[in-house]
Amino acid sequence: MPPAPSPTHRRHAITWLLLGLLAISGAWWWWAIGRPVALPDAPSARIACVSYAPFRLAGESPLDPHAFISPQRIDADLRALSQRFDCVRTYSQGQGLSAVPEIAKRYGLKVLMGIWLSRDPKLNEQQIQLGIQAAQANPQVLRGVIVGNEVLLRGELSSTQIAGYLREVKAAVSVPVTYADVWEFWLRHPELATSVDYLTIHILPYWEDQPVSPERAVQHVADVYAKVQHAFPGRRVMIGETGWPSEGRPRQAADASLVNEARYLREFLRYAATVQMPYNVIEAFDQPWKRAQEGTAGGYWGIFDVHAKPKFAMQGPLVEEPHWAFGWLAGVAGALVFAIVGFWRRCWSGMRGWLALLLLGFASGCALAWQSRQMWFACRDVWEWTLSITACVLALLTALALARWVAARLAGITELAWPSVWLRFGWLFGLAYFGLLMVFDGRYRDFPLGLFELPCIGYALVALLSGRYEVRMPLIEERFLAACLPALAAMVVLQEAGLTPVAWLWLLLNAAMGAPVLLSWRQARQELRLNPQQA
Repeated sequence: MPPAPSPTHRRHAITWLLLGLLAISGAWWWWAIGRPVALPDAPSARIACVSYAPFRLAGESPLDPHAFISPQRIDADLRALSQRFDCVRTYSQGQGLSAVPEIAKRYGLKVLMGIWLSRDPKLNEQQIQLGIQAAQANPQVLRGVIVGNEVLLRGELSSTQIAGYLREVKAAVSVPVTYADVWEFWLRHPELATSVDYLTIHILPYWEDQPVSPERAVQHVADVYAKVQHAFPGRRVMIGETGWPSEGRPRQAADASLVNEARYLREFLRYAATVQMPYNVIEAFDQPWKRAQEGTAGGYWGIFDVHAKPKFAMQGPLVEEPHWAFGWLAGVAGALVFAIVGFWRRCWSGMRGWLALLLLGFASGCALAWQSRQMWFACRDVWEWTLSITACVLALLTALALARWVAARLAGITELAWPSVWLRFGWLFGLAYFGLLMVFDGRYRDFPLGLFELPCIGYALVALLSGRYEVRMPLIEERFLAACLPALAAMVVLQEAGLTPVAWLWLLLNAAMGAPVLLSWRQARQELRLNPQQA
């Protein structure tokens, strides 16, 4: 019988298997998001109504009291939107938006004109007076006036206060008047229905307290619409907002992606064409300013991007990432960088070390490309770009140092200095800190898998290749953090109801970072019991 493989051979075999899986997984992920996805066609590229906010350029925000959109900008936007939409919905007056009805008239567009309400009575009165003036000047253009948007959801006014503003506007205009909020708040405040000419409800499957998958989203909309109609028999109900984000963190089974945005809109338009249901889609243009309030997803609900270009077609297959090959190029670049760094103070020879560096470099390049793609959509300003790039550089330097150690060990070198304990502590701390954020403030946070994959997998490989004679007692701080990591990540999985694949990957990375520390602690304690003189 051949001799049983030694523990060292088993560890090396497992390491080679992991290196191959990491490289293949990185290549496969980039290849997969570049494949065309077959989707149902929309009955038409034309849409009944769309939310319009012109604040899409860098630095623009309706939260800036000094912001102003020129009539020329609004004219250009509405001229373009008239080619695809019959109506636009606005949300406020002032900042130039009171000109929308007059300009919309030039292009045959109808308007659902919004009046913004907040907890500030002075600003509310200014909004109402501007709205009344615009409605009285352009009654033939307006499909309705929406007095207040999700004010109950934000908890800024009571239903009684909103009803008072509704009565004031209804008394002054000749067009229908309504109030808009998430559908649950209409059910919680049915008394508000007597103050409106029709109900305007928001149904956003992605943002539900129990998020709905894109495959079930349209059926969810139909069910909710029927539920509201049943609660308010004989009343007209309009869907004031519905849509899907093209980027952002997944929420349980609700994955934000370009393919899913296109899927939802196409299927919703097919459904809307079969029923008598007034609706408005959110929204015309991506709104970068919303990322400050709603995370990455908040900025990517637009049918058009910030440059007013359509993000997808309404017919035919769709590709999530047309430039997917850049991920492979990043992998190749990573492999070359790791190989070049391998020449520096090299203490080994043979092909095994070079192969390990190439595989680790390719996997690291693919992971950093994934993180860079996420940063492209998520980063809002110079500070966020600086912080993100710095973190990626630190992850790359850490991965290079660990890869050199792994390559040398796989090449047969056993006398190696242990990688920096304090560097590992820094990554444990960073991962634990982000884990706390994900648990207690994670609704709008992306999963930084590409960033943390490099140190987490690197330290796990080092631990796998280390023999018992190299076991060191971890710092007490390391032990504490290592025990916290899997627990925090498991809480994230529970919050996602176990339905989010990236939450499981997040748990895997945390376990890969924390488990080796805990195992080292256990082994070191055993060694101390066997050899108490080493204490």
